[in-house]
Amino acid sequence: MFGYININRKELDEDSKKAYQAYYCGLCQQLKSNSGTKGQMLLNYDMTFLVVLLTGLYELEHEEAAFTCPLHPTRKQTAWINEATEYAAEMNVILAYQSLEDDWKDEKSYPKKAMMKILKKDYERISKRYPRQVAAVERYIQRLDEAEGAKEQNLDVIAGLTGEMMGDIFDWKEDEWSEELRCLSFYLGKFIYLMDAYEDLEKDQKNREYNPFTHMVCEKKEDFETFARLLLTSMMSECAKSFERLPILMHADILRNVLYSGVWSKYEYLQLKKKKLQEKKSRRGK
Repeated sequence: MFGYININRKELDEDSKKAYQAYYCGLCQQLKSNSGTKGQMLLNYDMTFLVVLLTGLYELEHEEAAFTCPLHPTRKQTAWINEATEYAAEMNVILAYQSLEDDWKDEKSYPKKAMMKILKKDYERISKRYPRQVAAVERYIQRLDEAEGAKEQNLDVIAGLTGEMMGDIFDWKEDEWSEELRCLSFYLGKFIYLMDAYEDLEKDQKNREYNPFTHMVCEKKEDFETFARLLLTSMMSECAKSFERLPILMHADILRNVLYSGVWSKYEYLQLKKKKLQEKKSRRGK
Protein backbone atom coordinates (compact mmCIF):
# COMPACT_ATOMS: atom_id res chain seq x y z
CA MET A 1 0.00 0.00 0.00
CA PHE A 2 2.88 2.35 0.64
CA GLY A 3 5.45 3.66 -1.82
CA TYR A 4 4.03 7.06 -2.73
CA ILE A 5 6.10 9.37 -0.51
CA ASN A 6 9.01 10.09 -2.80
CA ILE A 7 10.98 13.05 -4.11
CA ASN A 8 10.85 14.65 -7.55
CA ARG A 9 14.55 14.56 -8.41
CA LYS A 10 14.16 16.88 -11.38
CA GLU A 11 13.18 19.75 -9.09
CA LEU A 12 15.91 19.36 -6.44
CA ASP A 13 19.35 20.95 -6.57
CA GLU A 14 22.43 18.72 -6.37
CA ASP A 15 23.13 19.36 -2.67
CA SER A 16 19.59 18.39 -1.69
CA LYS A 17 19.73 15.29 -3.87
CA LYS A 18 22.94 14.22 -2.16
CA ALA A 19 21.49 14.89 1.29
CA TYR A 20 18.35 12.90 0.54
CA GLN A 21 20.40 10.02 -0.86
CA ALA A 22 22.64 10.06 2.22
CA TYR A 23 19.59 9.73 4.50
CA TYR A 24 18.22 6.95 2.29
CA CYS A 25 21.54 5.11 2.46
CA GLY A 26 21.66 5.77 6.20
CA LEU A 27 18.28 4.10 6.62
CA CYS A 28 19.51 1.15 4.58
CA GLN A 29 22.61 0.78 6.76
CA GLN A 30 20.55 1.13 9.95
CA LEU A 31 18.17 -1.60 8.80
CA LYS A 32 21.19 -3.82 8.19
CA SER A 33 22.60 -3.00 11.63
CA ASN A 34 19.27 -3.65 13.39
CA SER A 35 17.90 -6.57 11.42
CA GLY A 36 20.63 -7.84 9.11
CA THR A 37 20.46 -8.20 5.33
CA LYS A 38 16.80 -9.17 5.53
CA GLY A 39 16.12 -5.73 7.00
CA GLN A 40 17.67 -4.01 4.01
CA MET A 41 15.18 -5.82 1.77
CA LEU A 42 12.41 -3.78 3.43
CA LEU A 43 13.93 -0.38 2.61
CA ASN A 44 11.48 2.17 1.20
CA TYR A 45 11.26 5.89 0.47
CA ASP A 46 8.29 6.44 2.82
CA MET A 47 10.44 6.01 5.90
CA THR A 48 13.20 8.11 4.36
CA PHE A 49 10.73 10.98 4.35
CA LEU A 50 10.09 10.36 8.05
CA VAL A 51 13.84 10.51 8.74
CA VAL A 52 14.20 13.84 6.93
CA LEU A 53 11.05 15.27 8.56
CA LEU A 54 12.10 14.38 12.11
CA THR A 55 15.69 15.44 11.45
CA GLY A 56 14.50 18.85 10.26
CA LEU A 57 11.98 19.33 13.07
CA TYR A 58 14.34 18.38 15.89
CA GLU A 59 17.45 19.72 14.12
CA LEU A 60 19.34 16.49 14.66
CA GLU A 61 23.02 16.17 13.88
CA HIS A 62 24.09 13.14 11.91
CA GLU A 63 27.07 10.84 11.84
CA GLU A 64 28.57 10.30 8.43
CA ALA A 65 29.75 6.89 7.30
CA ALA A 66 31.34 5.72 4.06
CA PHE A 67 30.49 2.23 2.84
CA THR A 68 30.54 0.04 -0.23
CA CYS A 69 27.14 -0.78 -1.66
CA PRO A 70 26.73 -4.09 -3.58
CA LEU A 71 24.54 -2.23 -6.08
CA HIS A 72 27.24 0.41 -6.68
CA PRO A 73 30.54 -1.38 -5.98
CA THR A 74 32.82 0.93 -7.96
CA ARG A 75 32.78 3.84 -5.50
CA LYS A 76 32.15 4.53 -1.84
CA GLN A 77 28.68 5.67 -0.80
CA THR A 78 27.83 8.10 2.01
CA ALA A 79 25.30 7.41 4.77
CA TRP A 80 23.93 9.94 7.26
CA ILE A 81 22.62 8.37 10.46
CA ASN A 82 21.00 9.87 13.57
CA GLU A 83 18.32 9.07 16.19
CA ALA A 84 15.52 9.50 13.67
CA THR A 85 17.20 6.99 11.35
CA GLU A 86 17.14 4.31 14.02
CA TYR A 87 13.50 5.04 14.86
CA ALA A 88 12.40 5.01 11.22
CA ALA A 89 14.25 1.73 10.62
CA GLU A 90 12.30 0.06 13.43
CA MET A 91 9.00 1.46 12.11
CA ASN A 92 9.98 0.24 8.65
CA VAL A 93 10.22 -3.33 9.95
CA ILE A 94 6.91 -3.13 11.83
CA LEU A 95 5.00 -1.80 8.83
CA ALA A 96 6.61 -4.33 6.49
CA TYR A 97 5.82 -7.23 8.83
CA GLN A 98 2.15 -6.26 9.08
CA SER A 99 1.96 -5.76 5.32
CA LEU A 100 3.37 -9.24 4.78
CA GLU A 101 0.86 -10.71 7.25
CA ASP A 102 -2.00 -8.91 5.51
CA ASP A 103 -0.85 -10.20 2.12
CA TRP A 104 -0.58 -13.71 3.52
CA LYS A 105 -4.19 -13.55 4.68
CA ASP A 106 -5.39 -12.21 1.32
CA GLU A 107 -3.20 -14.08 -1.13
CA LYS A 108 -1.91 -17.09 0.82
CA SER A 109 1.56 -16.24 -0.50
CA TYR A 110 3.98 -18.71 1.07
CA PRO A 111 7.10 -16.63 0.26
CA LYS A 112 5.57 -13.77 2.26
CA LYS A 113 4.69 -16.10 5.12
CA ALA A 114 8.30 -17.31 5.10
CA MET A 115 9.54 -13.72 5.25
CA MET A 116 7.25 -13.12 8.23
CA LYS A 117 8.89 -15.98 10.10
CA ILE A 118 12.33 -14.56 9.34
CA LEU A 119 11.26 -11.17 10.76
CA LYS A 120 9.43 -12.58 13.79
CA LYS A 121 12.23 -12.02 16.33
CA ASP A 122 12.82 -8.48 15.12
CA TYR A 123 9.10 -7.79 15.35
CA GLU A 124 8.97 -9.04 18.93
CA ARG A 125 12.06 -7.01 19.85
CA ILE A 126 10.60 -3.81 18.42
CA SER A 127 7.23 -4.51 20.06
CA LYS A 128 8.87 -4.34 23.48
CA ARG A 129 10.65 -1.11 22.66
CA TYR A 130 7.78 0.69 20.91
CA PRO A 131 4.55 -0.88 22.25
CA ARG A 132 2.38 2.14 21.43
CA GLN A 133 3.35 2.24 17.77
CA VAL A 134 3.14 -1.53 17.31
CA ALA A 135 -0.28 -1.66 18.96
CA ALA A 136 -1.45 1.14 16.66
CA VAL A 137 -0.34 -0.74 13.54
CA GLU A 138 -1.91 -4.01 14.72
CA ARG A 139 -5.14 -2.21 15.59
CA TYR A 140 -5.10 -0.54 12.18
CA ILE A 141 -4.78 -3.83 10.30
CA GLN A 142 -7.68 -5.32 12.24
CA ARG A 143 -9.95 -2.31 11.73
CA LEU A 144 -9.04 -2.07 8.06
CA ASP A 145 -9.86 -5.75 7.52
CA GLU A 146 -13.23 -5.24 9.20
CA ALA A 147 -14.03 -2.11 7.19
CA GLU A 148 -13.03 -3.61 3.86
CA GLY A 149 -14.88 -6.83 4.73
CA ALA A 150 -18.00 -4.76 5.35
CA LYS A 151 -17.38 -2.94 2.05
CA GLU A 152 -17.23 0.45 3.74
CA GLN A 153 -18.34 3.13 1.28
CA ASN A 154 -17.50 6.20 3.35
CA LEU A 155 -14.17 7.36 1.94
CA ASP A 156 -13.44 9.54 4.95
CA VAL A 157 -13.89 6.62 7.34
CA ILE A 158 -11.88 4.03 5.43
CA ALA A 159 -9.01 6.36 4.51
CA GLY A 160 -9.00 7.83 8.00
CA LEU A 161 -7.88 4.49 9.43
CA THR A 162 -4.56 4.79 7.60
CA GLY A 163 -4.30 8.41 8.72
CA GLU A 164 -4.76 7.50 12.38
CA MET A 165 -2.14 4.76 12.18
CA MET A 166 0.33 7.09 10.50
CA GLY A 167 -0.26 9.58 13.31
CA ASP A 168 1.10 7.13 15.86
CA ILE A 169 4.13 6.39 13.66
CA PHE A 170 5.00 10.04 13.03
CA ASP A 171 4.40 11.09 16.66
CA TRP A 172 7.86 10.01 17.72
CA LYS A 173 8.33 11.73 21.06
CA GLU A 174 4.77 12.66 22.16
CA ASP A 175 5.80 16.24 22.89
CA GLU A 176 4.79 19.77 21.91
CA TRP A 177 4.91 18.84 18.20
CA SER A 178 2.58 15.84 18.54
CA GLU A 179 -0.61 17.56 17.44
CA GLU A 180 0.87 19.01 14.25
CA LEU A 181 2.78 15.84 13.38
CA ARG A 182 -0.40 13.82 13.82
CA CYS A 183 -2.37 16.24 11.67
CA LEU A 184 0.25 16.18 8.91
CA SER A 185 0.53 12.39 8.90
CA PHE A 186 -3.26 11.91 9.19
CA TYR A 187 -3.86 13.60 5.85
CA LEU A 188 -0.75 12.06 4.33
CA GLY A 189 -2.03 8.63 5.39
CA LYS A 190 -5.44 9.33 3.86
CA PHE A 191 -3.76 10.42 0.63
CA ILE A 192 -1.73 7.19 0.56
CA TYR A 193 -4.77 4.98 1.04
CA LEU A 194 -6.85 6.84 -1.56
CA MET A 195 -3.96 6.96 -4.05
CA ASP A 196 -3.49 3.22 -3.64
CA ALA A 197 -7.22 2.63 -4.17
CA TYR A 198 -7.18 4.89 -7.23
CA GLU A 199 -4.25 3.02 -8.73
CA ASP A 200 -5.87 -0.39 -8.12
CA LEU A 201 -9.41 0.54 -9.21
CA GLU A 202 -9.44 -1.11 -12.64
CA LYS A 203 -7.71 -4.24 -11.35
CA ASP A 204 -10.09 -4.53 -8.41
CA GLN A 205 -13.13 -4.04 -10.65
CA LYS A 206 -11.87 -6.72 -13.00
CA ASN A 207 -11.26 -9.15 -10.13
CA ARG A 208 -14.45 -8.10 -8.32
CA GLU A 209 -12.49 -7.15 -5.24
CA TYR A 210 -13.28 -4.40 -2.74
CA ASN A 211 -12.31 -0.86 -3.65
CA PRO A 212 -13.81 2.22 -1.97
CA PHE A 213 -14.19 3.96 -5.34
CA THR A 214 -16.16 1.14 -7.00
CA HIS A 215 -19.58 2.33 -5.87
CA MET A 216 -19.07 5.74 -7.45
CA VAL A 217 -20.98 5.54 -10.69
CA CYS A 218 -20.56 8.63 -12.86
CA GLU A 219 -22.28 9.41 -16.14
CA LYS A 220 -18.90 10.34 -17.59
CA LYS A 221 -15.53 8.88 -16.69
CA GLU A 222 -14.12 12.40 -16.64
CA ASP A 223 -16.40 13.21 -13.70
CA PHE A 224 -14.78 10.52 -11.58
CA GLU A 225 -11.29 11.57 -12.63
CA THR A 226 -12.06 15.16 -11.64
CA PHE A 227 -13.47 14.04 -8.30
CA ALA A 228 -10.46 11.82 -7.57
CA ARG A 229 -8.00 14.58 -8.40
CA LEU A 230 -9.84 17.09 -6.20
CA LEU A 231 -10.04 14.61 -3.34
CA LEU A 232 -6.33 13.78 -3.47
CA THR A 233 -5.46 17.46 -3.79
CA SER A 234 -7.56 18.24 -0.73
CA MET A 235 -5.70 15.65 1.33
CA MET A 236 -2.29 17.00 0.37
CA SER A 237 -3.43 20.59 0.88
CA GLU A 238 -4.29 19.87 4.52
CA CYS A 239 -1.06 17.92 4.95
CA ALA A 240 0.99 20.82 3.55
CA LYS A 241 -0.78 23.31 5.83
CA SER A 242 0.34 21.31 8.87
CA PHE A 243 3.88 21.11 7.55
CA GLU A 244 4.06 24.86 7.03
CA ARG A 245 3.00 25.41 10.65
CA LEU A 246 6.00 23.42 11.88
CA PRO A 247 9.21 25.46 12.51
CA ILE A 248 11.32 23.47 10.06
CA LEU A 249 14.23 25.14 8.30
CA MET A 250 16.66 22.23 7.95
CA HIS A 251 15.95 20.31 4.72
CA ALA A 252 12.71 22.26 4.21
CA ASP A 253 13.35 22.26 0.46
CA ILE A 254 13.47 18.45 0.37
CA LEU A 255 10.31 18.13 2.44
CA ARG A 256 8.42 20.64 0.30
CA ASN A 257 9.60 18.82 -2.80
CA VAL A 258 8.02 15.61 -1.50
CA LEU A 259 4.75 17.16 -0.31
CA TYR A 260 4.15 19.49 -3.25
CA SER A 261 5.56 17.41 -6.09
CA GLY A 262 7.02 14.01 -5.24
CA VAL A 263 3.80 12.45 -3.92
CA TRP A 264 2.17 13.18 -7.29
CA SER A 265 4.73 11.21 -9.30
CA LYS A 266 2.67 8.00 -9.36
CA TYR A 267 -0.53 9.88 -10.19
CA GLU A 268 1.12 11.62 -13.13
CA TYR A 269 2.57 8.31 -14.30
CA LEU A 270 -0.90 6.74 -14.22
CA GLN A 271 -2.35 9.64 -16.21
CA LEU A 272 0.35 9.25 -18.86
CA LYS A 273 -0.27 5.51 -18.97
CA LYS A 274 -4.03 6.04 -19.44
CA LYS A 275 -3.41 8.62 -22.15
CA LYS A 276 -1.14 6.28 -24.10
CA LEU A 277 -3.67 3.45 -23.75
CA GLN A 278 -6.46 5.70 -25.02
CA GLU A 279 -4.34 6.81 -27.98
CA LYS A 280 -3.60 3.18 -28.77
CA LYS A 281 -7.31 2.32 -28.72
CA SER A 282 -8.06 5.32 -30.93
CA ARG A 283 -5.53 4.20 -33.51
CA ARG A 284 -7.03 0.72 -33.53
CA GLY A 285 -10.48 2.18 -34.10
CA LYS A 286 -9.46 4.01 -37.25
